[in-house]
Amino acid sequence: METDSPMVELSMVFARLSGMLLSEDGAAGAARRLAEAACVLVDDATGAGVSLLDEAGRRRTTGSTGGSVDAADALQYELGEGPCLSAWATGAAQRVEDTTEDRRWPAWSAAAAGAGIRSVLSVPLVRQEHEHALGAMKVYAAAPHAFSAREEQVLGLLAEAAATLLGSALAPDAPNRLSASLRAALADRRAVDLATGMLMERHGTDAQGARATLLHASRALDLPLTRIASRVLERAPDPQL
Repeated sequence: METDSPMVELSMVFARLSGMLLSEDGAAGAARRLAEAACVLVDDATGAGVSLLDEAGRRRTTGSTGGSVDAADALQYELGEGPCLSAWATGAAQRVEDTTEDRRWPAWSAAAAGAGIRSVLSVPLVRQEHEHALGAMKVYAAAPHAFSAREEQVLGLLAEAAATLLGSALAPDAPNRLSASLRAALADRRAVDLATGMLMERHGTDAQGARATLLHASRALDLPLTRIASRVLERAPDPQL
């Protein structure tokens, strides 16, 4: 990629998107185009996505390049952990060099590695006039150590412009809804972490085994992971646990 290529590509992307009517539906279409642009602009990216709030304040991927991105993001939301949620919550870029070695989000990293994702780069979508991030933009790669500081800079430039473009489509109270959603996500993650610790002690297993037990019960009983964690913390009798 030549030195000025990212800026040329960005100019072309936003020239195409500038005429879109940014209703909620328009924002979803723009997010999808932005994800496609991120996949092209960031060297070695095999997939990309943009995560925003929906009209009810729920977390969802509004634009992605394919089902593998949707699945990886959905697992972050289910587990309450991962680089996308952390970029969103902290307002700082998150880079995973190798999912088989990264220990910040053990359950998600193990699942991502099993799905063939080895490198991740996620940056927040922050409008200059707002304190809170609107969401996050992320790229995935099949090879470890795929993204460097240069790729982080390129994705950051795209995310900065995307935040301005997409932000105009969100309701005025979106930052407040986002803040509440993030607080809930952090509380959910703490509940899952506590339940994991209880199962480790109860069954004499490691963290990965305890998380696998929680996920198995969640799918077998068709209940959210956080609901299963609450049952463990309440010591409710359950044959799955």
